Amino acid sequence: MAIFKRKLYQLWFLFFVLFIPLSGVFCFSELSFIIEPSDITVISKDPVVLDCVAHGQPPIIIRWLRNGVRLAESERLQFLSNGSLYILEARRDGEGSDGGFYQCLSQNKYGAILSQRSRLTIANISPFVVQPVPLEVTEGSVARFTCQVTSNPPATITWELDQSTLLLETDRITVLPNGALQIQNVQLEDAGKYRCVATNIGNRVKSRKATLSVINQGSGPKPRQRPRIIAGPQNMTASLHYTVVLECVATGNPRPIISWSRADSKPIDVFNARVLGSGNLVISDVKPQHSGVYLCRATTPRTRNYTIATANLTVLEPPSLVERPESQTRPRAGTARFVCQAQGVPLPRITWLKNGEEVHLNGRIKMYNSKLVITQITTEDDAIYQCVAENEQGSVLSLARLIVVMSEDRPSAPRNIHAETISSSAILLAWERPIYNADKVIAYSVHYMKAEGLNNEEYQVVIGNDTTSYIIDDLEPAWNYSFYMVAYMPMGASRMSDQVCQHTLEDVPLRTPELSLTSHSPTDIQVLWQPLPTKLSRGHIWAYRLSYRTAADATVLSVELAQNNTQYLLGDLQPDTVYLLRISAATRVGWCEPSSWTSHRTPKTSSIKVPPAPLLQQLEPLNCTSILVRWQASPGSVVVQGYRLCYHEEGQPEQPSIQLQPEDTEYTISGLNPRQKYQVKLLALSLVGDGYQADQTLSTPGCVSIRDHPVAQPPAPDHVRALANSSSAVYLRWSRPAFASRKVVSYTARCTPVGLMNVSAIRYIQTTNQNVVIQGLEPNTRYELVVRLHADQLSSPWSSVVHQRTLPAGSNTMVLLERLEPGNVYLVKISASNLMGDGPFSTTVELALGPGPRHRGKSPRHSDSGSSSDTSVFSDGQYHMDQKSMTGLMVGVCITLACIAICALILINKGRSRKSSICKIMDVVNGERPHGPHAGLALANDHQADNIEALMPVMAQHFIDAKGGSNLVISRTGPVNGSNRGKRWQFFKRERRNTNTSQAENRVCLYEVGKTVLCYEEKVDALPLQPSSLQILFGPLGGLQRSMGSSRGSSSGTTETSEGSHETGDSGHESENE
Repeated sequence: MAIFKRKLYQLWFLFFVLFIPLSGVFCFSELSFIIEPSDITVISKDPVVLDCVAHGQPPIIIRWLRNGVRLAESERLQFLSNGSLYILEARRDGEGSDGGFYQCLSQNKYGAILSQRSRLTIANISPFVVQPVPLEVTEGSVARFTCQVTSNPPATITWELDQSTLLLETDRITVLPNGALQIQNVQLEDAGKYRCVATNIGNRVKSRKATLSVINQGSGPKPRQRPRIIAGPQNMTASLHYTVVLECVATGNPRPIISWSRADSKPIDVFNARVLGSGNLVISDVKPQHSGVYLCRATTPRTRNYTIATANLTVLEPPSLVERPESQTRPRAGTARFVCQAQGVPLPRITWLKNGEEVHLNGRIKMYNSKLVITQITTEDDAIYQCVAENEQGSVLSLARLIVVMSEDRPSAPRNIHAETISSSAILLAWERPIYNADKVIAYSVHYMKAEGLNNEEYQVVIGNDTTSYIIDDLEPAWNYSFYMVAYMPMGASRMSDQVCQHTLEDVPLRTPELSLTSHSPTDIQVLWQPLPTKLSRGHIWAYRLSYRTAADATVLSVELAQNNTQYLLGDLQPDTVYLLRISAATRVGWCEPSSWTSHRTPKTSSIKVPPAPLLQQLEPLNCTSILVRWQASPGSVVVQGYRLCYHEEGQPEQPSIQLQPEDTEYTISGLNPRQKYQVKLLALSLVGDGYQADQTLSTPGCVSIRDHPVAQPPAPDHVRALANSSSAVYLRWSRPAFASRKVVSYTARCTPVGLMNVSAIRYIQTTNQNVVIQGLEPNTRYELVVRLHADQLSSPWSSVVHQRTLPAGSNTMVLLERLEPGNVYLVKISASNLMGDGPFSTTVELALGPGPRHRGKSPRHSDSGSSSDTSVFSDGQYHMDQKSMTGLMVGVCITLACIAICALILINKGRSRKSSICKIMDVVNGERPHGPHAGLALANDHQADNIEALMPVMAQHFIDAKGGSNLVISRTGPVNGSNRGKRWQFFKRERRNTNTSQAENRVCLYEVGKTVLCYEEKVDALPLQPSSLQILFGPLGGLQRSMGSSRGSSSGTTETSEGSHETGDSGHESENE
């Protein structure tokens, strides 16, 4: 009955946990927006209508907010009956400007929701920020005018020449969307006064005039000039779907050819990109994949003379939700978790709203990154919650409702919570059941979080009601954790239990520090690194080990440094030599895996003074595919003409170098791969030569975006199997799941006794194989075994649980008796023992051994690699025979068997049923051996001798030809017949049979002279049945089948018993029965 009630409670809990929340998700339609306000641009004094239509259970009240402040209705601002906002005249200037962000708030009895932001823009255009300047150029060269204006919406730029619109009838003249005017191959008629005109829907403005003067160069040949970029591309930030212009204007003689490429070697989008004019790259409808570093290359035709200019394009992306919160139904005192993940450029900021207002965080309501967690739920938490993700490009919202279920007669909280550390990532939590309503508890929930710091994320695990202990094994090393528990019944949850804190053990560092390398002279390298953060150090760093060698020499030198060091100067090095360096860190547990080798070339020895290495600051990852490089110019007297930046992924060739201007102090590297290590090199350029080099390494983080760069947890190992090896060991094996990984895969196996209360009994085994033997276990104990996988600094979930019980202590049912003498009869009896003493002996078993080998002058025909045994003994103890010692009886036995067989065939042909008994009963008295043709036969006891018969088989399947090595037909009672060695009958064939013993009896099997394996089991006092007439005539089917199975088993050298199987060590010339 108790089991039935428990199952019923579990079904209630399943309904409570699964169905009710899903019903809240699928049935929640109490309040939502049908139409939300959108961005709009109007001219001053024009009327404006912002639409907002909500759906839900009436009555619905709609209010409006501007820049977060609630609006009041007036003559100029009116709330329409459908919820829309009407502005009679849009104002642009002064404090009464109507421009800004608008939102509508919809409310009914279930709660309130806020709409997305709508931007109202009053069209405007400012005076010119950049005016065109006068130019004086030679005939045939390039002229370029620029202008810039601030306009909303963006203005359209045109140019005037001498107060007339400039006609673009020739390919020599190009006007870019950004307002730049380019005139290639300037002619004398291009001279004049140029003016820029900017126009939008609200206004039109004109710039100052700029005069273009053209100098006549004459008719002589022009000198050759190297290519020079006079207007290169600039770093740009563009909104999604906008048009981007990367300008590139170059001069030279002959006229250079301009080409474009990407620094990450990816192809340029040929569908949205085009070349405007002589070499300007225009990308329309830009998307995130267009972000990256673009290279403009100006090359002199038919030569290798070229120059490069680079620019970084960053595409801004409005927020979009990757994971939306879901509506939930939770009992009072329970816990609700709302998850919200968004992506965008820049990364969106996430806030939470409750009924349209920002959530007030406290000790019970917390936000971890983007998750909202509400613990110890009360009726005041029943509301509509919204996740708001916003950046400078826009905002997006998603709503979910929390329904609080009231219940009475709740159980009391679990008590006596106790935590004990198992390892660096696992803590055992044990508790006692609640005092009140403990029989109605259907599940427990374990809540845990880091005890130090603010806004730490709280985790929850739900477990069944059939245990009072649980292992939390996904913790971080060297951290304090706090734990509490809640008990659940079908209609509610208990209060929180008392909190307990426990500290995990230290572990080896997860990663090494990133190195920064700089040379101050040709014979030294300054090595710097940052201390590891707590999450990576996994404990207190005890020491660092810096290793280095030259690229041409495999000899590695190492230096160990104390934990407070973050830099080291390597001196007495060779100039102009590539050195490889790496570092490793250690806690008290041990050393971590050393980092990969980082290369650095020491400067050349020269009397010329070159620029020192730039002061490279710590690299900063902007996201999973971009790195921000910052530096400062080193003080010195050498004038810096520019910088050269190089980078490459670990194990990959270097990307093309990037030329930077002398005034640049930062650069963004885009288009990188997530979770990869990159090395960045920077040096200054001067007229006298390249300066000293600064190197630094950095690993890009993993991408949060599930849509673009999923970082999935590796799957758990599968096909987990366990087998008990002994009373103290279990063999565990598994299969590696199918997933791609370039890193070394390792495994952790966990072995836990079922019903654990002692943490010291838990075993963790680390291995790189797919099997492990877990030793040192308790006998006759049931264990729970699981395996998890580690790859690419990620860990899989634990595999499915398998259970295995170790063998009982002293459970062997076989023993090896050695140094026995052939030809003797031994008496065997067995007793069991435990800690209290020895038990009674079993009944006595007689073990009769046959004579040893008697070979004269010749080696035996069959040899077993040194074995001197030619004795056959049956496991039932009735008979044993030395096959090679019976050569003197072969002829007589064969003649007798042939005669009896002929007689039997005659009887069968005449159709007469006759009984032919050729039974010879042999008695064993006082250990004397019988005489006659069956010498070597011994009976185990008297009552079997009374019923034994020697039967002559006449059917073909009842005879065995033992590979020509024996002329005997064996039944379970001894040798029955011999066959003529010189003449084989066609029906003397072997056939494998399964042997089924019809009576339980003491068994002994001898597999070698001097050694006996004894198998024993309970004795059943039952006599064999008397044979029927048919059995006398044709032979006992069961006995003959057993004899054939035994003879067949002897040929294969294996004896099978009811307890198992073992190797006999024979070569096929001895027969044993089962």
